[in-house]
Amino acid sequence: MSTARANPSSSDPAGRFLPLMLFLFIGSGCAALIYEIVWFQLLSLIVGSSAISMGVLLATFMGGMCIGSLGLAKYVSSRQHPLRVYAMLEAGIGVLGILILFALPYVGGLYTAIGGSGIGGLLFRGLLCAICLLPPTILMGATLPAIARHVETTRSGVAWLGFFYGGNTAGAVLGSLIAGFYLLRVHDMTVATFVAAILNFGVASAAFLLAKVAAYQPAADKAESPAATLPAGVWPVLVTIALSGATALAAEAVWSRLLTLNLGGTVYTFSLILAAFLIGIGLGSGVGSFLSKSIVNPRAALGWCQLLLIAGIAWAAYNLTRALPYWPINPYLSTAPTWTFQIDFVRCLWTVLPSATLWGASFPLALAAIARRDQDPGRLVGMVYAANTVGAIVGALFGSLLVIAWIGTQHAQQLLMGVAAVSALLVLAPAVTEAGKLTVNARSGLVALSTLILALVLGSTVAPVPGLLVAYGRYMATRMYNHGEIIYVGEGMNSSMAVSELSNGVRNYHNAGKVQASSEPQDMKLQRMLGHMTTLIPTSAKSILVIGCGAGVTAGAVSIDPAVETLTIAEIEPLVPRVVSTYFSQYNFDVINNPKTQVHIDDARHFLVTTHEKFDAITSDPFDPWVKGAATLYTREFFELAKRHLNPGGVVTVFVQLYESTEAAVKSEIATFLDAFPNGLVFGNTQDGQGYDLVLVGQVEPTVIDLDALDAKLSRPEYAPIARSFTEIGVYSAVDLFSTYAGNKTTLAGWLADAEVNRDRNLRLQYLAGLGLNLYDQAPIYDNMIASREYPENVFQGSPETLNQLRSAMMWGSR
Repeated sequence: MSTARANPSSSDPAGRFLPLMLFLFIGSGCAALIYEIVWFQLLSLIVGSSAISMGVLLATFMGGMCIGSLGLAKYVSSRQHPLRVYAMLEAGIGVLGILILFALPYVGGLYTAIGGSGIGGLLFRGLLCAICLLPPTILMGATLPAIARHVETTRSGVAWLGFFYGGNTAGAVLGSLIAGFYLLRVHDMTVATFVAAILNFGVASAAFLLAKVAAYQPAADKAESPAATLPAGVWPVLVTIALSGATALAAEAVWSRLLTLNLGGTVYTFSLILAAFLIGIGLGSGVGSFLSKSIVNPRAALGWCQLLLIAGIAWAAYNLTRALPYWPINPYLSTAPTWTFQIDFVRCLWTVLPSATLWGASFPLALAAIARRDQDPGRLVGMVYAANTVGAIVGALFGSLLVIAWIGTQHAQQLLMGVAAVSALLVLAPAVTEAGKLTVNARSGLVALSTLILALVLGSTVAPVPGLLVAYGRYMATRMYNHGEIIYVGEGMNSSMAVSELSNGVRNYHNAGKVQASSEPQDMKLQRMLGHMTTLIPTSAKSILVIGCGAGVTAGAVSIDPAVETLTIAEIEPLVPRVVSTYFSQYNFDVINNPKTQVHIDDARHFLVTTHEKFDAITSDPFDPWVKGAATLYTREFFELAKRHLNPGGVVTVFVQLYESTEAAVKSEIATFLDAFPNGLVFGNTQDGQGYDLVLVGQVEPTVIDLDALDAKLSRPEYAPIARSFTEIGVYSAVDLFSTYAGNKTTLAGWLADAEVNRDRNLRLQYLAGLGLNLYDQAPIYDNMIASREYPENVFQGSPETLNQLRSAMMWGSR
């Protein structure tokens, strides 16, 4: 049907309200990004934080946007005032955002009862995400096509559509920064959700008021004229904008992996990366909108954007592997996180801005390339937006789930340059006749050859990720001449890892851009303590769950206990078990190949949520809590979940680091654990007499440790491997092991008075720990913690002589 809309020219009264509508889109975009971050955190608590789970989440989110963009023109009459439709959509998003917040626990309970692993579990994850995300994201996807009906499909009108898209993106920048640096850091997901909902309701109210004064002439009830239909030959534009969306989301996945190595994988880093991408897209959308008003051939301009993307991707690849890692920046010199965030943001913008600007400009240019007078703008925008979103879904899934693990970041970027070349050729090579048909001529061949040469030349400049960057991340510049030999580098589905060997024979396992485990004495002591306490303290130790494989030393310590019959390792990265079985078998007792061992490749929280198995002990040694997603394994609710999977008399042990952390973060970890396990105990691991890291031990019932019985057990022939393991770390008796006692809930009450409990609804720990990324305050943190340490009267049993030795060791031994 033909549509007659208010002309957005300055002479038309309706046109003067278009700048105000731009501000509406800024508010709408801000709310949308807050929701996206909150929903992803909420759902990751249920379906897990693995690449598979996040890929399903992202695909569902963008799939809803695609459905909404296509469905608006089909199911909503153009006779409805666009601003009223837009207002109702925004109000609906706000209502659904609040509804999801309160309904999700019930939906999560259903998933817990039914969900599992394998293909069936994957399908059920998708169903859960669809139930939660499709309704609001469908409404989000419909907002731009809805408001598009307020303008005509002239050059000026299409330019305004580009400005709306850019305004929405500008709001998204604000939303990502506000959510990551304030709402979720200071408050929680409930507060963040209500802030987003208030923005939605404010935008809806403003739109309703504007609808009363902004004139709109509704469409006539008649069939759409031939001029209103899309002409022949526009499919290359739609395919090009789809490929543009695919390269954008795939590049974001690849570059996020490399940028987190350069900057550290905290929640703050991910907020900065997202903001940098969105700033570029917003700027590009604005530039593209200006160009679309006057440029003679927007189709060719779209092609040039794709062609320049080849250079933009090459620029980012150069910076990520050949420039940024070598910048002379020492994180130790930062006196506050604020300064670190500033320079990290500059590095993000420096890397991604050129490409992101080109991706942003592509959308309004694609609109201008296929716009024809008397089209339904809602249909036009919906079609282009849907094509872009479909491409983004493919790019996100391919980039996050497959391409890095299959071919690595180097070849992934080369592949993206090839896709950009194809998208450029689609609109630059064919000529369009007046009838709308596509023809190929000599010029087309020249363009194709030039594009191919450019892609090959620039593709050859892409370097592999430096092994030293994978090993030491943001500290690479400080380790250029003191790093030993990098003997392995691998890029997996969820993370990149390396193995190094120092000149003294020490072997390091690197992940998340830092040493996660090593054969250094202090690390071996912690890992062996964690493993052996896990099997020696509970009344029975037949079935053990180890969360996080790492170098396998903790799991190996568990495996040599003769009482252990089954050992389950929950590891999120498929590459890790293969690596540690090759490079660390001499330190981990070849645990991966032990017949007792079963390795489950899954997010540990998701594994516990979906399994009905119970264990005699659970030990957790995950990533550092500042790594995005790791804090979900330190929440009050997670510890309660672990408790429900314990057999009577079972024990939970947890590793807590003191280095690269803040005192507030350490307090949060300990307070949260002791809130779930009131009878819990804290044991310290020291280096040169100073605090280094901790082991937390928790049981439902009060823990009682018989020192003499333990010494007798270790003297039996079948326990000789454990006795030798202890000897290797300087532990010769039960007194040596448990003299590391550092406190319990009673003695630590004063120190923990201001601690913030880490809960699912706030994930406070990842924000606290992220501020301590460059700090090494482990000594004062430990000193403050043990300042009020007292001998625990009812925890240890044994002969008077043994107990006196323990008291003396606690008082005079190393801290």
